[in-house]
Amino acid sequence: MIEFLMHEDHDNVGVAVVDIKRGSPVNGRSLHGKNKPKLKALMEIPLGHKIALQDFKPGDTIIKYGQDIGKVVAAIKKGDHVHVHNVKTKRW
Repeated sequence: MIEFLMHEDHDNVGVAVVDIKRGSPVNGRSLHGKNKPKLKALMEIPLGHKIALQDFKPGDTIIKYGQDIGKVVAAIKKGDHVHVHNVKTKRW
């Protein structure tokens, strides 16, 4: 079963297509490539929210849908929930 999707192989976050439970193994798929990452969810990830596909440090860039969507403002581990508490836009 696929629990999250990425649009491009170089995306570093996936988008949950189901509610993901903490501690569960999850499978992903790239829509425009061959990447099929597998990882363990470290947090609850609600449907439509992002899951980290790698570790991040503050200042790193989040890539979703092949686009830069913001910068990391708090450390994120692979499998963590990526949302407004740890990522901010670069616009302001």
